[in-house]
Amino acid sequence: MILALSIRDFVLIDRLDIEPGAGFTALTGETGAGKSIILDALSLTLGAPADRAMIRAGAEQASVAAEFAVASRHPVWNVLAEHGFEATPDETLTLKRVVRASGPARAFINDQPVSAALLAEAGETLVEIHGQHAASSLLRPSSHRKLLDLFAGNESLLAACAATHATRIEARETREKLEAETEEARRTREWLASVVDELDALAPQAGEAESLTETRTRLMQSERVSEAVAEAEEAIADADIESALSKAARAAERICRLPGFDGADHPLAHAARSAADALERALIETGEAEAAIAVLESLIEHDTTALEASEARLFALRAVARKHSVEADLLPDVAETLRARLNLVEAGEDALIRARKAEHVANAAWHAAADKLTATRMAAATQLEKAIAKELAPLKLGRAVIRVSVSPLGEEGGPNGADHVEFDAETNPGAGFGPLRKIASGGELARVSLALKCALAEAGSAGTLIFDEADQGVGGAVAAAIGERLIRLGKTRQVFAVTHSPQVAAAARSQWLVEKGRGKSGGTRLRGLDESDRQEEIARMLSGAEITEEARAAAGRLLEDA
Repeated sequence: MILALSIRDFVLIDRLDIEPGAGFTALTGETGAGKSIILDALSLTLGAPADRAMIRAGAEQASVAAEFAVASRHPVWNVLAEHGFEATPDETLTLKRVVRASGPARAFINDQPVSAALLAEAGETLVEIHGQHAASSLLRPSSHRKLLDLFAGNESLLAACAATHATRIEARETREKLEAETEEARRTREWLASVVDELDALAPQAGEAESLTETRTRLMQSERVSEAVAEAEEAIADADIESALSKAARAAERICRLPGFDGADHPLAHAARSAADALERALIETGEAEAAIAVLESLIEHDTTALEASEARLFALRAVARKHSVEADLLPDVAETLRARLNLVEAGEDALIRARKAEHVANAAWHAAADKLTATRMAAATQLEKAIAKELAPLKLGRAVIRVSVSPLGEEGGPNGADHVEFDAETNPGAGFGPLRKIASGGELARVSLALKCALAEAGSAGTLIFDEADQGVGGAVAAAIGERLIRLGKTRQVFAVTHSPQVAAAARSQWLVEKGRGKSGGTRLRGLDESDRQEEIARMLSGAEITEEARAAAGRLLEDA
C-alpha cells in the first residue's frame, strides 16, 4: 500500500504531501479542481510517459515520489532481482520520477537510478489504475492468463508444468546434439577410423613427451659430462694429493712424538696434534672425493642408440600432435575424444534411441501437466464468468457479457501450458464479442474493471487500486452498488476512488477534498475531511453550489447508512 505521496511543481500543484491510510478513500471536489492531476502525478511515478508540460509554470523541474509498504513475498522483489537491483524485502520501497525542463526525465527506486521501463514494471505490480483511459492490467490480454490462474489457484500446477517443460527442453537439446554428433561421425567415419588406428599404434601416454624431452636432453649432454669427470680424475692423479698429504701427516706425527711434546699441556704440543688430525681428515676426504668421481663416471649414459630412440619417439609424437593442433602431451585426450566419436557410429543407434525415448517421456509428462492446467482453466473460466455476471447487473451493466476464452496456443506451448487466455466482452446482445479494451468508454469501462476486480477478488499482486470516475453517468442504486463493492475491496486492499457521486463518497472510510488554492498563484491542494466537513462536502455534491438544509440532512443520512 502507499504510505506517502509527495508531489512538487507538477502542473498546478506546487507542493503536496499525502499520507493515505488503509481501506477505501474517496477523492472529491469540483470539476476542474485537479483530481485528475493527482492521478497523473501518481501515474508518472509508476512509469507513465514523461512530458515537460507537466512542469509547473516557472519551475525548473517536477518531481513525484511514492513510498510503499510491501510484503516480503510480493512479486516486485522478484522483478527487481531479475534486473540486478539490490533491495531488502523488509524495507519500504520508494518510486520517484523527476521531469526536468532541460535534459531527460529520470527515474529512481530507493534513490538508485533506474530505467523508466523498470520503474513501470515494478509499478505495475504495486498499483492498478482503472478508469476511462487507464491502461489497467485487466485490459491487457497478456495479463489475463495470470489472472485466471490466480483465480483458479493453479500455483502447484504451474510449477509442475514449468518443471516438466524444462526437462522437455533439456531432453530435446540432448537428442538434437546427439543426432548432430552422430551424423558428423558418420560423415567422417573413415577418417576417424584411420586417425584412431594411428593413435592406437602410437599409444601416447600422459606426460610422455615431457619425459622424453628430459631424457633426450640428458643423453645429449653425456659427452660433456664424461669430459668433466676425466678432467677431475686427471687433476687429482697429476697432483699426487694422497702422497703429499701422507708425507705431511707423518711429519706432524713426528713432532707429537718428540720428548716434551707427547701428552704435554703446551700450546705447541696442541698445535702439532691439531695439524696432524687435520691432515688425516684431508687424506680421508681425498679418498672419498676419488670414490665419488668414480661413482659419477659409472652413471654416465653415453648410449647413442638410446638417444636416437628417444628422439625418434619424441619427433613421432610431435608430428601427430601438429596434425591435431595440440601439445604432444594432450594426445591421449585427443585419442579418447576421437574414439568416443567413432564409437557413436560403431555403437549403432542405441544411444540415439535412448535419447529419443527420454524426449518422448519428457514430452508426455509436459503434455499431462499442460492438460491438467487446461482442465482447471476451463472450469475456472466458467466460474469466473458467473462471478463477473453477478457483479455486472447491480452496476447497470446487466446487458453486458464477459467471456473468459481459453483456446489452444497457435504455437507449441511452454512453461505456462498450452493455452491462450483472453477476456472478451459483448456490451449488447447480438453485438458480438470483442476485446475488453474496446468495449466501452467513460465510466462504463471503469465499472467493468470494478466488476472484474470484485469477481477476481484476491487475484493480482497490486495492493493499491484506484478507480477514476467509475460512477460517471449513474446514480442512486447503481452508485450505492459501486460504493458497496469499493468497501468490499477496501477490506483487503488500499482503494482510492475519484468520484462525483455522494453515495460513493459516503461509503468511503475516509474522504479527501481536492480544491483550487486561494491567492494569486492558484494551484491545487488536497485536505482530509473530518465528519462535519464530509457532511458539508457530500451536501454540496447533492445540491450543487447552494447547499440547502435538506441537502445537509440527506448527506447525514448517507453517512449514517454507510
